[in-house]
Amino acid sequence: MKYIQEIKVSLIVLGGIVLFLVGFNFLNGTSLLNKENTLYAVYDNVEGLKVGTSVTVNGLMVGKVNAINFLPQSTKLLVTFSLRSDIAFSKNSIAELYEAGLIGGKSIAILPVFDQERALREGDTLPSQQKPGLTDVLSQQIEPLQQKLESVLTKADTLFEGVNEVLNEEGKANLTSTLNDLSKTVNKINALSSTLNDLLGSEENGLANSLQNVNAITQNLNQVSDSLAQANLKGTIAKFEETATQLNLLLNDINSGKGSLGKLMQDEGLYQNLEASTKEVELLLKDLKAHPKRYVHFSLFGKKDTPYQTPNED
Repeated sequence: MKYIQEIKVSLIVLGGIVLFLVGFNFLNGTSLLNKENTLYAVYDNVEGLKVGTSVTVNGLMVGKVNAINFLPQSTKLLVTFSLRSDIAFSKNSIAELYEAGLIGGKSIAILPVFDQERALREGDTLPSQQKPGLTDVLSQQIEPLQQKLESVLTKADTLFEGVNEVLNEEGKANLTSTLNDLSKTVNKINALSSTLNDLLGSEENGLANSLQNVNAITQNLNQVSDSLAQANLKGTIAKFEETATQLNLLLNDINSGKGSLGKLMQDEGLYQNLEASTKEVELLLKDLKAHPKRYVHFSLFGKKDTPYQTPNED
């Protein structure tokens, strides 16, 4: 009886150990019943990847990371991981290192490739690549932004230094005076605007009448324009041009001494004779006024003629 109890206890312990191993391997994505292939991948940096991390295909856990070591005489890292033997992808399938989450570290995902190459088997080294995670993307975006922000801050510091140099006591006083003057100007503009509004309100009827008068004047101008457009301006202008041409010809003849008027203007002797005749007529008229009896004789009994005397020129 004593041995039977010990055998039962031993069987229970062994069963618990087997169940623990089965459950542990199940949680790790492996199975004691299925054979696994050991595969390799080489990376430049595996920060965040840990031994025991799951290996997935399209999110399904199919293996785990067994070891991480340096390649001999190199800084590259050799990652050893196990994969279920029933996976029949090509040996050209890619082992991609990706960020599983913000705080979940990194994992390996197998990107299946189906080509004419043979299937995966024990000891194969898969092509590797690294997928930038959210942290890497943020770092790539933040770094240029940080540089720009530093540049802006530097320029802002320079600007504030210049402003501080300008805004000394005298500059502050001038700025205050300028702002006061500007405030007074704005108040005057507001007052002027109010006055203008009152004026426009009181003269609204007058403005309306003025606009109506302007409208009437515009209509009259339109009518005059229509009348001028209908008139024979072309013929009038042609006649005016003809008259101007004849006048030019007449003036040219006068200037060249043609005709009586031209000879009068161009012949100096004729002008002098005409001037002398005019003077003699003038003297005759003066003498006629002074001595009319010399020229008109009327007597009933007869009278001797008075001898003629040349009048004196005044």
